[in-house]
Amino acid sequence: MNIGLTYDLRSDWLAAGYSPQETAEFDSERTIEAIEEALRALGHRPSRIGRLDALIERLALGPPLACDLVFNICEGMHGIGREAQVPAILDAFRVPYTFSDPLVMALTLHKAMTKRVVRDMGLPTPAFSVVSAPADVEVALAQLSLPIFVKPLAEGTSKGVTPRSLCTSAAQFREAAADLLARFAQPVLAEVFLPGREVTVGVVGTGVRARAVGTLEVRIRPGVEDGVYSYDLKQDFEGKLEYVLAPAELSAEAEALALSAWRGLGCRDAGRVDLKQDAAGRLSFLEVNPLAGLH
Repeated sequence: MNIGLTYDLRSDWLAAGYSPQETAEFDSERTIEAIEEALRALGHRPSRIGRLDALIERLALGPPLACDLVFNICEGMHGIGREAQVPAILDAFRVPYTFSDPLVMALTLHKAMTKRVVRDMGLPTPAFSVVSAPADVEVALAQLSLPIFVKPLAEGTSKGVTPRSLCTSAAQFREAAADLLARFAQPVLAEVFLPGREVTVGVVGTGVRARAVGTLEVRIRPGVEDGVYSYDLKQDFEGKLEYVLAPAELSAEAEALALSAWRGLGCRDAGRVDLKQDAAGRLSFLEVNPLAGLH
């Protein structure tokens, strides 16, 4: 097939004046080259399109896409529907593409809305509250038991997650929530902290054909980042983090829960589901990434 590639190149956004944290989810030149190499090895003919504005320009002004399929890994920069923008445009022009549709992309970037849907499916997820303004902090404190974990409502790559995200007192929670509201100009997700093991399940396929390809356990070495899987830790993980295949019993439970969430949310093709244990060892859904990084 002729396969067009849509992507956000990190170096382009950095050159435009955006910060390393703002561009953390975007891809390197090497990643795009590796995807091209993989597609060629499968007998396809990849060609680069680029990010959202390049796609719009091609569709409006030409040259024509001339694609049988678009391999889409565009994260987008602006708006809570940013991951849905390229799929929506491709849908409008009836161009097939990889990974989830606009509904799934828009829903899953909003962590609280995703948790509401998952909860409605009867799947376990930590109790949570949305803090949209400083006054909401007191509402959240009345609803949730400490410790509470806070993070921006609609970010990836652990943006906004620091050791301060783990709040063991009301005062810490008020301070951390106010800081995130100010820095990210979006609501804050506050949820009851789960102290157990954290795993991430890789999924490929759609609907009944979806299957788990493996479960990785995320282990933070003792004394690192107060045990918080933070943005800085993800950027500088050498010697601080271990990613290990989870043991069979944990994997079986994790993969069953991940696939239930994946199918129930309508995710397509490939992605990742993050889960964590509570103090009793029971796994709960944290979030799903239907556009997982391909480093």
